[in-house]
Amino acid sequence: MNERQHGQRPEWQPDRLFAGADAPASDFVFDQRVARVFADMLDRSVPCYRELIRLIGLLAARHVGPAARVLDLGCSLGAASASILARLPDPDLRILAVDNAPAMIDELRRRLSDAVACGRVETRCADVSEVAVADVDIVLLNLTLQFLPRTRRLALLQRIHAGLAPDGVLILVEKVDWPDVAVSDLMNGLHLDFKRAHGYSELEISRKRAALEQVLLPDSIEVHEERLSDAGFTSCERWFQCLNFVGWLAWP
Repeated sequence: MNERQHGQRPEWQPDRLFAGADAPASDFVFDQRVARVFADMLDRSVPCYRELIRLIGLLAARHVGPAARVLDLGCSLGAASASILARLPDPDLRILAVDNAPAMIDELRRRLSDAVACGRVETRCADVSEVAVADVDIVLLNLTLQFLPRTRRLALLQRIHAGLAPDGVLILVEKVDWPDVAVSDLMNGLHLDFKRAHGYSELEISRKRAALEQVLLPDSIEVHEERLSDAGFTSCERWFQCLNFVGWLAWP
């Protein structure tokens, strides 16, 4: 089974958002303009993004049984939810996909229309910090925590920890910062090279960086792992790393 069988229409509008004279001049906002090009933006901005999404589906398939309950917080276009659907054909699987951007929720509903229509995916436009977490088998935070104010991150992880089922897991993926200057220069330099290699101009890179500067606030690997421990998770393992993007699997 593949993503097409779950209603996803993988149209890719090229990301030229920051290329022209009408480029956004304010902080980055997940509006309709972003939603239209977001799939292409992720593929050209996050190294190994497609493999990361496939791995999320594989991870989910190894950690849930029948009638699993999944909470996708900060779901954006629903790529991770689609990957889980593709790997878990159980008709009783239920995914609650949450995002505070109406444009993202609208696009997810279009892309996953079949799964939404049959009830396997429920969507909710809401702040991820305000969604109830109760007896959930998998909570997914895929490039989401970095957009929350740092003062709210621990509280969200604590709520997730308290609301996981006994055998539940958290899948966390984040862009990370590097305290060591030399390592930071290397990883960030390679990330810029990656973007250039995927066709972004210096102007586009500069404009997008300015737009995200006060919006996307990464933490170091050490801060993430200490915070997971402080939230009550007894174990966490890194299962993915490519340049400055890291994935963890955490257990209560």
